Amino acid sequence: MTEIIASLDSIAARYDAVLCDVWGCYHNGLAPLPGAVAALRAFRARGGAVVLLTNAPRPEEAVKRQLAAMSAPEDSWDAIASSGGAARDALWRGEWGAKVHHIGSGERDEAFFEGDPVARVRLEDAESLVVTGLRDDRTETPADYDDLLTEAKLRGLPMLCANPDLVVDVGGERRHCAGALAALYREKGGVVTEYGKPHPQIYDYARNILTSTIGRAAPDERILCIGDGVATDVAGAMGEGLDCLFVAGGLAAAEALGPDGAPDAEKLDAFLAKSGVSARYAMGLLK
Repeated sequence: MTEIIASLDSIAARYDAVLCDVWGCYHNGLAPLPGAVAALRAFRARGGAVVLLTNAPRPEEAVKRQLAAMSAPEDSWDAIASSGGAARDALWRGEWGAKVHHIGSGERDEAFFEGDPVARVRLEDAESLVVTGLRDDRTETPADYDDLLTEAKLRGLPMLCANPDLVVDVGGERRHCAGALAALYREKGGVVTEYGKPHPQIYDYARNILTSTIGRAAPDERILCIGDGVATDVAGAMGEGLDCLFVAGGLAAAEALGPDGAPDAEKLDAFLAKSGVSARYAMGLLK
């Protein structure tokens, strides 16, 4: 049974490091969440290390700029590991060919290709698809890409998905992410590789960043994952054998919280069981 806790501080002594989700746990898409900032600052003050582990389809430098634009305090984390950073490393290693067709926001996702040796080309000239998101996630849905993805499948193009998330909440608005296009491509029989949570690549990447940050490898039993996505954060932690603190007040708030804003034990256990996952701990919002 999941242990419902009141604060990160109550379990902090058990861990040397946390891998903390960003969107929905650290910020809401518009501003940092004060409770999360305070909790991570306190964890660091105890001597723990904080790696912000995000499925953002942009490299770490771009995520850092985005956080700075929100006035997020840099003393609340030690390092950032992003799905975009892990995916870009694979792209730079030549694993996706020299010519790719990009699907995503031309302006917002431009940082993914900064310094990149690959060429972005038309679909008919591409060796693979690189998907960082929808071109306009405010107005589009995956259905708008049905014809394009059908053609890509007929051409046998593999897809690199830089963000496995299906949806994200921006303030009170829910938008589709690159993972929704990846899911549609799989339905068509397309081959997809995803570099973010819950897939192993992002955790290997994050462990390397953590090791560089603290100067040693942290034992798995001393690493805590924090996140609000059952299919990404919780499933990913389970796959890696890492403890997880499920933030039930994020994407799953309607299914897992009681009227007081805290997890309802019965609803929470039923929701996690239905989702096929388990978490060692849970709380409403990170604090």
